[in-house]
Amino acid sequence: MPQKASRALTAGKPKPKPKKVPLRTKQAATKGPDPQAIAAKVVAHLAADYPEVTCALENESAFELLIATILSAQCTDERVNMVTPELFRRWPTPATMAAAPIESLEKVIHSTGFYRNKAKNIKACSRELADKHDGEVPRDIEQMVALPGVGRKTANVVLGTCFGMATGVVVDTHVTRITGRLGLTKHTDAVKIERDLMELVPQSEWVDFAHRMIHHGRRICMARKPQCPDCSMREICPKIGIA
Repeated sequence: MPQKASRALTAGKPKPKPKKVPLRTKQAATKGPDPQAIAAKVVAHLAADYPEVTCALENESAFELLIATILSAQCTDERVNMVTPELFRRWPTPATMAAAPIESLEKVIHSTGFYRNKAKNIKACSRELADKHDGEVPRDIEQMVALPGVGRKTANVVLGTCFGMATGVVVDTHVTRITGRLGLTKHTDAVKIERDLMELVPQSEWVDFAHRMIHHGRRICMARKPQCPDCSMREICPKIGIA
């Protein structure tokens, strides 16, 4: 009888409700890889793979690199490097390039594509340098982007390569492609990608990081046929967008 009474009392009690898992605990359990940690590994791998890097655009001065970078829009660096020796032989300074006939400029840079617009920009940019900056390339990001034909990418290339100024991260097609595949950004807009990278990569690495990314994009992580088996980052890369 006591056992039956005990069972009856137990059966009448409500079953204890399962404990709720705190929201933060659930989020922690489903949280993906830490982008900061991945970025640190990417920086280390790139530094080991490409210890000595520089800009692929051949130049002997900040002015030459500025003009070459403007010409590199929608054009390969190899093609630009074929054009610039003759361009700078004929017009080696901002003053001489500013005075060059537009038709002559167009003819020399024709093979880089969009030659009419580029000729107009390099002539106008040279004029600004000659008239407002004593023929010198300014060492200031705001003054740089105020020059005709110069955006943040071009300004970052020149300031970082020639003056060692880490004003931002250069974002070109290679950097856009590789950082997307690595999951360092979800954006396709260059300004937003740069903002993401500036938060993830130490400022001391901004200049070399971009150069190394570009070299990696040409040698390993190509657009059509990436050489994933040969990539030192194959163990940490989620290969986003790669079939």
